[in-house]
Amino acid sequence: METSVTLYGASGHGKVIIDILNCSSVAINAIIDDNPKSEKVLEIPVLKSSDYNFQNLKNTIISIGNNKVRKKISNLYSVNYVNAIHPTAIISKFATIGKGTAIMAGTVINPDATVGNHCIINTSSIIEHDCKIGDFVHVSPGVSLAGNVTIDEGTHIGIGATVIQGITIGKWVTIGAGAVIINDVPDYAVVVGNPGKIIKYNKQDE
Repeated sequence: METSVTLYGASGHGKVIIDILNCSSVAINAIIDDNPKSEKVLEIPVLKSSDYNFQNLKNTIISIGNNKVRKKISNLYSVNYVNAIHPTAIISKFATIGKGTAIMAGTVINPDATVGNHCIINTSSIIEHDCKIGDFVHVSPGVSLAGNVTIDEGTHIGIGATVIQGITIGKWVTIGAGAVIINDVPDYAVVVGNPGKIIKYNKQDE
């Protein structure tokens, strides 16, 4: 891991990133934000992005929980995006992790799992063998993905949801908290319940 990192986003998610970096003895160069709501986050000064010299932006993590916003910012700035991985996370040496991804405390990522760029794999979630997680996905705390699950770009899996083996979940899907997914889910669907049922579709503006 790099010895110093710049965060883009002074958010609650950013606080967790700061904690991960502190646990890994990684210095934080700066926190930048388009519309700062406070002058500091966990005692680290926040700089307004309009006042920041982006030539200084090197090793960077987009510390924003919103999947769409992470995608937008990553498309704006071609820099070296790096990962934040909590030291208590268990990641198989046979797993593949993309750039700009945050992996929280207590997560497990098993062999031949693939996690894309700018993802959030949140606290105590389980990504089993052969899962394929697309870019800009957020897997919330306590989620369990059985083996061979595929999740496409931008999807949000809600806290405590469970997905059985072999399921494919499309892009920009929202899976509700505690849902149990036993069937494939099409693009943009919003799914809740046990078993999971589609209740509506997200706007297709990505």
